[in-house]
Amino acid sequence: MEKAPLPADAGAGEGQHTDMAAGEQEQEFAVVTTRDGWDSKLEYVLAQVGFSVGLGNVWRFPYLCHQNGGGAFMLLYILLMLLVGVPLFFLELAAGQSIRQGSIGVWKQISPKLAGIGFSSCVVCFFVALYYNVIISWSLFYLGNSFQNPLPWEKCPQTLNGTMVKECELSSPTTYFWFREALDITNSINQIGEFNPIITGCLLAAWAIVFLAMFKGIKSSGKVMYFSSVFPYIVLLCFLIRGLLLDGASEGIIYMLYPKLEIWGSVKVWRQAATQVFFALGLGFGSVIAYSSYNPRKNNCHRDALMVSSINFLTSVLASLVVFAVLGFRAKNIALHCVRENLQLVSGLSLVTSDNPHLFNNSDVTLEEYTEWYHSQGAQLPFNLSNCSLETEMNKGVDGTGLAFIAFTEAMTQFPAAPFWSAMFFLMLLNLGLSTMFGTMEGMLTPLADHFTAIAKHKRLFTVFSCVVGFGIGLLFTQRCGNYFVTMFDDYSATLPLIIVVVFENFSVAWIYGADRFLKDIEKMLQWHPPLIYKYLWKYVCPLAMIGLLGASLLNMFFETPSYSAWDRDTASKVTLAYPGWALALLTSLIIIATLPVPICYIHHTLLGNLRRSHGQRGGANHSLENGNYTWCSTEDPDVAAQDSTSLSPVAEENYRLLNQEDEEESSSV
Repeated sequence: MEKAPLPADAGAGEGQHTDMAAGEQEQEFAVVTTRDGWDSKLEYVLAQVGFSVGLGNVWRFPYLCHQNGGGAFMLLYILLMLLVGVPLFFLELAAGQSIRQGSIGVWKQISPKLAGIGFSSCVVCFFVALYYNVIISWSLFYLGNSFQNPLPWEKCPQTLNGTMVKECELSSPTTYFWFREALDITNSINQIGEFNPIITGCLLAAWAIVFLAMFKGIKSSGKVMYFSSVFPYIVLLCFLIRGLLLDGASEGIIYMLYPKLEIWGSVKVWRQAATQVFFALGLGFGSVIAYSSYNPRKNNCHRDALMVSSINFLTSVLASLVVFAVLGFRAKNIALHCVRENLQLVSGLSLVTSDNPHLFNNSDVTLEEYTEWYHSQGAQLPFNLSNCSLETEMNKGVDGTGLAFIAFTEAMTQFPAAPFWSAMFFLMLLNLGLSTMFGTMEGMLTPLADHFTAIAKHKRLFTVFSCVVGFGIGLLFTQRCGNYFVTMFDDYSATLPLIIVVVFENFSVAWIYGADRFLKDIEKMLQWHPPLIYKYLWKYVCPLAMIGLLGASLLNMFFETPSYSAWDRDTASKVTLAYPGWALALLTSLIIIATLPVPICYIHHTLLGNLRRSHGQRGGANHSLENGNYTWCSTEDPDVAAQDSTSLSPVAEENYRLLNQEDEEESSSV
């Protein structure tokens, strides 16, 4: 499938606006270039699903659900998904498919002053790719270590004199393996300079995989999606079936679904739910626009928006069921171990009454029996005994990467055939990460190739260059303190710029271009009118929600000094530390760099427009687009336009007519 760009894009480049006769303008408008397209609709859907469904669905959504009221958080997430996520996702799909350009070309069609939105998306994509590939390298490391029996994180290592390593004894085998064997982490972000050679090698392998998959553009990455997008669902279903058979799975799932509606009163929870919706669909990256730009114009992008959003949410629910079933199994094992230790401690004392001797002679004591005894007698004992509550253990969740690399790995050590399940789990994480990584890279490569002819001619070489630079800068994250930089990038360097980008995207379509005109363009493209409710969601609900999210994030940074969780080797525990001054300066610089293209492009084109007007110059189609007066749809049938390069497309005819009308009015006034 080949497609043609908008005639306005195929015309004179920026800085080449000259006076042209009508015939010259027609020739310029009719210039057509071609580019690759999806081989099938299934390939496209898998690519969009693969990009939107990522590692966050497996650990961030379950963690937020765990921390914020279970079912109540899910209801809040669904509400925000319907009011904000789906409308903005549909907006990006329709814009990319209508204009058939990357993120830079899309926003340039409303006005060249807004091209900076696309450049900011590219910068953010690059920032995200830097640390996201590091997480993929961690998955590679664990995958390589899964082919051992027993698993290396199943037991604590011993010193030369036969005693257990103190750091492991104070924490747990899985925690020790993560912080010491995998990361060999420092006590703070200030201790920089020492590289972790194993993780560095895994990062090199991760970038090599990305390069091989992206080398031929969507012709190669699209084929990879057949495996990388489908395989995680097979693994999740296998884990769900296995997890539901575990003792404690039902308690874990009940914990997940039980709604604690009081959390709706917390602004923090609303902010976290909105941010999760925001990142789950990949809004603002430009990847959604890039993928949809390869579609035929008559593709039903509205149906795609509903379908991909639904698949994304259902995947998060599926992953949460798996995670909570396994966490319930883990929590019940810990609670039962606690019961056995406490009963063994009490059994040697003369405190056992005649009505419960079986409790201390039965190795299969249930949690209910122990709880009943504890509340009647155990709590009155002269020394402290824990109540061994399963709910207490479930409340001891771990955040982010710890959910996958600590809690989940600990539970898998108790599975039969643990190495097999471990290999399957980390192979799933690898595929989830790679499918999202492909979309992130496409969100950067496609807009730049569309905008710069030199990059388009040497796209493969530019792909090589991007991967090499990405690996070079990514060495920052393979230091022993690299995990702290990953946290900093994930929490701040991508979040705030992306919110700003989406605010500008929404405002550009709904207010500068006009929501009504955009809906009419979609109607022409799809041959039916989308629901009118999108107009009000785009104009009012989405901007207010995004501005509120941005304001809440900035206020949170202002009133609470940005901090991170560090691992203290001596106490084998986490401590919360404030970022040092140099880290905050780096953080501020990253945010400024990511958002700077927006004002730069706006000021540049404003000054350029003033300069042209002062010299009485006309800018052809690009000048007309600067005023934001004309429709942005491309030809009604790009395939026909590609065959007949002498005919003007509707947008070219309209621009040409209005341009001549302006010239006549100006001449009459003179």
